[in-house]
Amino acid sequence: MLLLDTDIMVDVLRRYAPAIAWLNSLSDQVAVPGYVAMELFQGCRNKSEQERVQRVLRDFVIVWLLADACDQALSVFASASLSHNLRILDALIGQLAVSLNLPLHTLNGKHYAAIPNLKTAQPYAREL
Repeated sequence: MLLLDTDIMVDVLRRYAPAIAWLNSLSDQVAVPGYVAMELFQGCRNKSEQERVQRVLRDFVIVWLLADACDQALSVFASASLSHNLRILDALIGQLAVSLNLPLHTLNGKHYAAIPNLKTAQPYAREL
């Protein structure tokens, strides 16, 4: 199973060619943290965009943290929020990847640098 971060999903929603090509090349099951889905809905400006997010998310498994992993995310967040500017959702998403023992596929690996035992993977390069 592959786990995708918000930036990857935003590229998918925007139909960014490298993201679509990479996604189409996969044979593994692909999962999206529930927190990522929530961020996608938060970015919607209207009902049409919400419906599009809903349609796209149907192709993915949505996964959530269990209680013990939430406790660990809290601990990581408390220790790294000031020193590394770790955001709440990044702590939850990163800890979910750790708890599932999966790399988090992201283009923003530095956002997650403070999370112990987290592995990240950059699936494609974003052209400037």
